[in-house]
Amino acid sequence: MTEPLIMLDKVSRSYVSGESVVVALDRVDIRIMAGEMVAIVGTSGSGKSTLMNILGCLDRPTAGRYRIAGRDVGSLDMDELAELRREHFGFIFQRYHLLAEMTAIGNVEMPAVYAGRSSTERRDQASRLLHRLGMAKRLTHTPGQLSGGQQQRVSIARALINNADVILADEPTGALDSRSGDEVLRILDEIHAEGRTVIIVTHDMAVARRARRIIELRDGVVHSDRPNHPDTAAAAADKASTNDAPAPRSASHWWSAMGRFRETLRMALLSMNAHRLRAFLTMLGIIIGVASVVCVVALGAGSQEKVLANINGLGTNTLEIFPGKDFGDTRSTKIKTLVLADARALEQQSYVAGVTPTVSTSSTLRFGSIEASAQISGVGEHYFQVKGTQLAEGAFFDADDVRSYAQDAVIDDNARKALFPDRAVSPVGQVIIVGRVPCRVIGVTRQQTSGFGSSASPTVYLPYTTVQARFLGDPTLRSISVRINDTMPTDLAEQAVTGFLTERHRTKDFFILNTDEIRRTIQSTAQVLTLLVAAIAVISLIVGGIGVMNIMLVSVSERISEIGVRMAVGARQSDILQQFLIEAVLVCLIGGGLGIGFAVGFGVLFNAFDVGFRLIYSTTAIVIAVVSSTAIGVAFGYWPARNASRLDPVAALSRE
Repeated sequence: MTEPLIMLDKVSRSYVSGESVVVALDRVDIRIMAGEMVAIVGTSGSGKSTLMNILGCLDRPTAGRYRIAGRDVGSLDMDELAELRREHFGFIFQRYHLLAEMTAIGNVEMPAVYAGRSSTERRDQASRLLHRLGMAKRLTHTPGQLSGGQQQRVSIARALINNADVILADEPTGALDSRSGDEVLRILDEIHAEGRTVIIVTHDMAVARRARRIIELRDGVVHSDRPNHPDTAAAAADKASTNDAPAPRSASHWWSAMGRFRETLRMALLSMNAHRLRAFLTMLGIIIGVASVVCVVALGAGSQEKVLANINGLGTNTLEIFPGKDFGDTRSTKIKTLVLADARALEQQSYVAGVTPTVSTSSTLRFGSIEASAQISGVGEHYFQVKGTQLAEGAFFDADDVRSYAQDAVIDDNARKALFPDRAVSPVGQVIIVGRVPCRVIGVTRQQTSGFGSSASPTVYLPYTTVQARFLGDPTLRSISVRINDTMPTDLAEQAVTGFLTERHRTKDFFILNTDEIRRTIQSTAQVLTLLVAAIAVISLIVGGIGVMNIMLVSVSERISEIGVRMAVGARQSDILQQFLIEAVLVCLIGGGLGIGFAVGFGVLFNAFDVGFRLIYSTTAIVIAVVSSTAIGVAFGYWPARNASRLDPVAALSRE
């Protein structure tokens, strides 16, 4: 004798309701042969829906044993139960349970997606089934565009796509008019005639009489189990035993997994497209966070570049040597040991790129009837190179001018404005009176960046020999500016200069100002400030991630019924986890991309205005922002996705 396809031995199912226990099934024994058409009937509360859920591996019995094709269902884990539903069962629901964002053919294909079949194979199979069921002109219609009878036909096609052995129909005509109901029953008869096992759960005896066997439940126990047309049932069973085995349903594990991933990605995109406003609101926090991070880093890089350019304008890798212990030393004017010989000795050192002695005084400038007080700086021919000073017009004086005590002057932009207010008149070639000394203007420097080393007062540069001889009558120097080779670290050069001059003077009666140290300090400060503001922007990213998590949790609660349908047609826990995780990551990635777009757009607008500096975008910052948004999608999307994957299929299907 052939072993039954389905065997229930003393199966019970009870639920805890408050402080009481409700027994839905009580020690049920049922045997169903392959190829039978069985109707399970009973009034509301009789336990028939609970029995169908257990038969379809959507629920587990609390006691007893259930075997399908010899396999003990009680020993299977969640994914093995999903495999049973996917490979052996097809569900036809009273309320159809079609996914609203998918077309008719997309809904039919869904079980085949989880079975790992290729897109071409499942599309052809779904199309054949829908053609067979009279839905040839409705393949691309969504459920909202179909009538109740048409939706039930789509549900039937979905139940057949994986060549299921057992069709479970839960009140298949309950939501249909009589004409559509008769058509659905006729289709079930055809399915049974093909040799499949058909189990109909209904409260309508007229529907039950279409079956070859009727099992009646009352208060959770089998009240009767009687044949309806035994001869026909036996014939159907015989036909089932000779029916060809279904073809293999899945390809290799790797290819199957890749196919499921592609389809899960497609379904995630469909879901996001169907709920565009919700998806946009979800990614809004990510957009703001990523845009903030990218803009803040660009702002920091731009301002840092501006600060460094300002410092570079003062002369980089430069040491300024002054007499005394520090600025403000009252004894510095009495120290006469810093002399020209020190500058010439320093110029011979291998690590020195250039040296210029400097002296200074103040005097009155006159040109025609215009007078102005000015700073008179006596410098060497290398001064302008050491300081990084640039010409606006004319030329700098050279070594011959220094040796010959030339009365050639280079004026700065402030002196030009004071003595030559008419911009049409070029100062070059004009003779100005510096104190009582006539000097010919040979050059005008560009406006000096404000900051250390610059002044708002007019400045006239003359050869230091001229200033010493004609203005000061003193051979000592106010300072020596030393430019260090680019290959020599300035801190080491400072130590070398300190040792060298201390040995020459036999005491340390000078101090050194390292301008590169100022540059490093400002750069470090700018970096710290950038990191601080970037950290604040990162907080907005985290807040955006929390928003993603919250809305994904809401999304899970709104889509419980969808999750139940997917599980019923064979989705594994990993499939559900993967779909919701992909949605979270897509939301964050798209949000990250939009955030970068907004940031770049803001930068273009910002740079269009002359605000003194520009935003400099970092590829590293953009990559980090994209990686961060992806990580946030994974981190904050995992919990909602995990919750979705662990839902009870029965509880999920009962939600509308």
